[in-house]
Amino acid sequence: MTQLAKFVKEMRKQFGLTQVDLSQKSGVGLRFVRELEQGKLENPERTDPVRQS
Repeated sequence: MTQLAKFVKEMRKQFGLTQVDLSQKSGVGLRFVRELEQGKLENPERTDPVRQS
């Protein structure tokens, strides 16, 4: 697990969020959150525009 993956997972849990919660609040897909936390993404970066709330 990468340092980024570990950090994201720890912070998500510290704030009491599920992966679904984090994906909805951050405007990224659930799959992105899951793959990020599993360290499957080598260079995670957004390629789609940020969703405006």
